Amino acid sequence: MLDALRTRQVNGGKVMREDGGTYRLELPTLHEGKYGLSQVDDYMHLARFQFPHTAPTVLKIEARVSQEDLCGTWGFGLWNDPFSIGLGGGGMAKLLPVLPNAVWFFYGSPPNYLSLRDDLPASGFHIKTFRSPLLPAMTFIFGIPTLPFLFWSLTARVLRRFARWVIKEDACELAIDVTAWHSYQFTWQENKVLFEVDHKAAFETMTSPRGRLGLVIWIDNQYFYFKPNGKIGYGALGTKNAGELLVRNLILIS
Repeated sequence: MLDALRTRQVNGGKVMREDGGTYRLELPTLHEGKYGLSQVDDYMHLARFQFPHTAPTVLKIEARVSQEDLCGTWGFGLWNDPFSIGLGGGGMAKLLPVLPNAVWFFYGSPPNYLSLRDDLPASGFHIKTFRSPLLPAMTFIFGIPTLPFLFWSLTARVLRRFARWVIKEDACELAIDVTAWHSYQFTWQENKVLFEVDHKAAFETMTSPRGRLGLVIWIDNQYFYFKPNGKIGYGALGTKNAGELLVRNLILIS
């Protein structure tokens, strides 16, 4: 499976294939504001309607990271790459934004706050799914007039509550040592997703993503937050130390 994947390396990020089929994704030390990425995926060269995976799909993978408190985000799973607003910059696909559909194991360091609900994990290492309507990408254009209201806390709180109604979300915190090797698995079905960690049931949710998704394995130094008080922000964190994500024994049955 790994032989068919593509790599993406931005601002010093490195992806290396080691003996035994292990991928080492490295992120260098970076100044604040300079975005770095190491990524392995199977969708970046495709239009969304060509993304390879639909339910039912099973993902199995073993992974570990070099530090518990890496700055930025890392993880692995399936998503519809909803926020490709770079329009080709830095190797990004030329895709307009859409509502998110995703199923993955996800880590976000402070100040990341990646949840529309106040009762679910928004940072740290956790399981997460998003389920959204499959609206055409051109719908984004009609939402552009609302963007300035995201930067006024009162209206941002209203928009956040509205987004929670449209974008369904579920999540579960994982309290494990991420610097040690663990096996991760999910079974994505049309109406539910079952997660396992180290061959034991970890979480089950009826919030199952819609549509076609692509595989993504990544480590970067970005942050994004949309907090309950309406504050919103994004950028790239400075990294004092280089970090790495190692993955092996990937099995993807779709």
